[in-house]
Amino acid sequence: MAIAKQYLKTKPVCKVTFTVPAEDAKKVAVVGDFNDWSPKGSTLKKLKNGTFKGTFDLPKESTYEFKYLVDGEFINETEADGYQWNDYAGSENAVLAL
Repeated sequence: MAIAKQYLKTKPVCKVTFTVPAEDAKKVAVVGDFNDWSPKGSTLKKLKNGTFKGTFDLPKESTYEFKYLVDGEFINETEADGYQWNDYAGSENAVLAL
């Protein structure tokens, strides 16, 4: 798994690319507080090599909690900027700092 950040000089946003290797998965989405934890509109595209990838514009100078939703199962990013405990989920969420 990987996260790539590209800060734009002309806009107050950061292009964030999420990459998830999941050859056997049918559907992968990134969900977090930046999209109200909804997989709609945040599905990653499956590439020929079995990796799922997607890029999203997120406001910079913010932090976001998120997880990947892989075939209905929540998975944390191993290369996150940090982790935050979530009482509602009873587990840690990955943190993205922009």
